[in-house]
Amino acid sequence: MKTYDTLSGAIRDLQQHGYDQDFNLADDHLHCPGLDLKLHPANFQVREFYRFEGDTDPADESILYAIESDAGVRGLLVSAYGAYSSPANDALMQKLTMPIA
Repeated sequence: MKTYDTLSGAIRDLQQHGYDQDFNLADDHLHCPGLDLKLHPANFQVREFYRFEGDTDPADESILYAIESDAGVRGLLVSAYGAYSSPANDALMQKLTMPIA
């Protein structure tokens, strides 16, 4: 896995490597608005993830996930962590925190 200095730099690089869809976190699935696609935990894999911490602003703390669906759809999910994280169900959160095989 590469290392990145900034979230925006990581997003640009991963988009150039085929992670061209955007995913949003929903209660029990990931939603891809560009394709109107719902991905439940059994239907995707986290291929890479990168954690970014703001120097002074807690709002800058985030995790970037590079995700691939079982059907080959590749995209990115940016999620806050800590006090600003969005609630999601246990199965989805477990999938996003599993170590990459």
